[in-house]
Amino acid sequence: MTRVAAVDCGTNSIRLLVADADPATGDLVELDRRMIIVRLGQGVDRTGRLAPEALERTFAACREYAAVIKELGAERIRFVATSASRDAENRDDFVRGVFDILGVEPEVISGDREAEFSFTGATKELTGRTDLTTPYLVVDIGGGSTEFVVGDGRVRGARSVDIGCVRLTERHLVRDGAVVDPPAPEQIAAIRADIEAALDLAERDVPLREAHTLVGLAGSVTTLSAIAQDLPAYDSAAIHHSRIAYDRVREITEWLLRSTHAEREAVPSMHPGRVDVIAAGALVLLSIMERIGAAEVVVSEHDILDGIAWSVA
Repeated sequence: MTRVAAVDCGTNSIRLLVADADPATGDLVELDRRMIIVRLGQGVDRTGRLAPEALERTFAACREYAAVIKELGAERIRFVATSASRDAENRDDFVRGVFDILGVEPEVISGDREAEFSFTGATKELTGRTDLTTPYLVVDIGGGSTEFVVGDGRVRGARSVDIGCVRLTERHLVRDGAVVDPPAPEQIAAIRADIEAALDLAERDVPLREAHTLVGLAGSVTTLSAIAQDLPAYDSAAIHHSRIAYDRVREITEWLLRSTHAEREAVPSMHPGRVDVIAAGALVLLSIMERIGAAEVVVSEHDILDGIAWSVA
């Protein structure tokens, strides 16, 4: 067994997994998994730069994670940075800050590499399941981008496109520095147009409609599962490998798009950092299900973090 630490720094959140990995048996024993909303991608779509306050929030989270990694004695660390840091002109400031705190340089990976990690993390434990048929379409709806991967034992196609819940919210739902509540029909239509154009791009490289099982990852999807189950609090065990029917996804998405900040904030399973961006994330999932005709989505709590951990091991 090798004790590894994996860090995934995205547009909206930074997450840590410390686990014991056994490549011989395929077991990954989780010791600590946590997430902090830092909104690293704040304003990146508009300015092309990481904001100083966003960097400081991220570095504060890194300091917390460094203490956890030291306490648990991880032998190897891999820090992967995704959409926001790929897009930013000043990403060198980010790289230096992370290295000073954790002693490892963040790898600013491509969208395709991100997609491969997500696929591995989400599907490794699904091998042998008789109730799910391959090929899988793994969809990782992040803050700045969404990754699509189709595969069974191997990846048949992967593509990352710039439709994330934070990016779409900032692009279409922010007026005078505040999120419009609820959005106007023309704003929803503009988000839809961006999503459909991005799906067209994804389909150039990924055979989306060949998939038999849709697997959804990341906070927008897991939060939808919590809402669908009417959970009194966010419960990873109840969410992991739950299934949400298309009609329920559509019903929840429509409610989110007509709700106010206060109404979304009152949902007991809603993380405060997702209140303003969850509607755009839900609309991405709904649009994907409509595009491929998916009757349901299988929700996974295991994702790019688990893929990163396996790559270290």
